[in-house]
Amino acid sequence: MARETLSAAVMAGGQSRRMGRDKTLLRLHGEPLIARTVRRLHTLTDDVLVVTNEPHKYAALHLNARFVQDVGGPGQGPLAGIAAALQAAHTERVAVVAADMPFLNTALLRFLADYAPNADVVVPVIEAGRPETLHAIYGRGALPAILQALREGRRRIVAFFEDVNVAYVPADALRPLDPDLRSFLNANTPEEWARVLALAQADDETMG
Repeated sequence: MARETLSAAVMAGGQSRRMGRDKTLLRLHGEPLIARTVRRLHTLTDDVLVVTNEPHKYAALHLNARFVQDVGGPGQGPLAGIAAALQAAHTERVAVVAADMPFLNTALLRFLADYAPNADVVVPVIEAGRPETLHAIYGRGALPAILQALREGRRRIVAFFEDVNVAYVPADALRPLDPDLRSFLNANTPEEWARVLALAQADDETMG
């Protein structure tokens, strides 16, 4: 995968209701999650986007990214964010990730980008029936189907999958690069964030 063939987009539009505070600004090793994610994505591509309807929240962080807002404005859900990323990207394919994945593995994202180059969507499936739609590759060829789904009020990310070519990647194909599948850990709740901090501390102790 060449850097110039892939863009990357961070979905930062969640409400953080279960966390009780803005999870994108939680700090790991002193670095806000949103900044950590943008920094890591720059090892894949020079074209990094942050999709948010509140870009002012991140002004003080001076993120090395372009900001775009959801298609149709606030309240449309993450599918509208994916549409915005595809419209704004400088390339035909976009790695889309959530802003609250502290252990993103860029080698794994590179693997996904190469897995099925002609698919409209390349999406991991870690648990049966639950595609990891916010850790996936989307091609611009999917944009018409996404926009049609949004026009029809179908806002679930998978709403357009039946209309495009989707490559599903099983967990066993990912484990050589990410044995514990940490890439897919989210920080949606205080309990999940506590687990993230414990894992990070254990890593530090192992490396130290």
